[in-house]
Parts: sequence; structure tokens; C-alpha cells
Amino acid sequence: MTDINTVTLVGRLVRDLNGGDQREYAVTPNGQARANISIAVNRSRKQGDQWIEEPNYFNVTIWGKTAENLLPYLKKGKQVCVEGYLKQDRWQDKETGKTRDRVSVVANNVQLLGGKSEGGATNSAGGYTPRFQNNQMQGGGFAPAPEMPPYEEQSFGGAADGTFPEDIPF
Repeated sequence: MTDINTVTLVGRLVRDLNGGDQREYAVTPNGQARANISIAVNRSRKQGDQWIEEPNYFNVTIWGKTAENLLPYLKKGKQVCVEGYLKQDRWQDKETGKTRDRVSVVANNVQLLGGKSEGGATNSAGGYTPRFQNNQMQGGGFAPAPEMPPYEEQSFGGAADGTFPEDIPF
């Protein structure tokens, strides 16, 4: 039987990703980028008559081109969706000799969602990503997906009077 180790988190970045700090962003000797971020995920629960927000903090590691591409966009307060798996690190504490461990998330996919912009206003796009077809236009760009006609004008294969050949009159 195959075990499953999958996690999906939606939360907000705790701090800006600083490309100059080696603990947060670095390139390994073999040329692969690594970004360490921390996200806060709020959980609401009811206590008596009121709702209480409980923040949970998760450390996330992003590797490769994803880490490189997201570097300028990962700012404090930005909402992100992280899909990945849990990884447990264990080590011996040199001072106490005790075994220590830490669980973190290794990201397979990171999506930027709506959030605060630099001016503090919410993102007007709300995390919406425009759709594009895979047809390349001249100049190397992509053609936007064609607009659909209004629902009333769409043809669904029926006759002009609104009946379908499969209709059974009973």
C-alpha cells in the first residue's frame, strides 16, 4: 500500500523574502535556487459566543525556477497557496545531546493569490489569472482565449423551436 504525504495550505507571508539573506534565499553549488518562507494560516474556532482566530505558522521551502521566479513577489502579507509535502528533519543537539526534529513543507506548486499591494490596498485582480490558449502568435506571444457569446445566443445542438431529437414525449 502506498502512503500519502500531501499538504495544501492557503495563508499569508509572515515576512518579505529577502534575496540578500542566505537563510531565506540562496543558490546551491549545483545552481539550484532555494527559498525559505514562512506563512501564517488562520484557523477560526468558536469559543462560547465568539469566534477566535488561531494562527498557525508553517515553514515552506521552494526549489528551482519557482523560487527564482517568485523572489520579487513574495512580500509580507501576500496571500499564497502552497501545495507540497511534509518533510521531517532530525538532528542531535550539540549542547544537550537530545534528538531534535522539525517538520516543514516542501513546495511542489506555489500560487500567488489576492492580497495587499505595496500601498496597502487589496489587489484589484483578486488573484485572477487570465486564460491563454496554447496557440502562439507571431512575436512569440500567446493569443487570449476567444470570448464566448452570451448564453442566450449559444447553440446547444437543438432545433430552432427548442426541442431536441432525443426528447421523449411522456
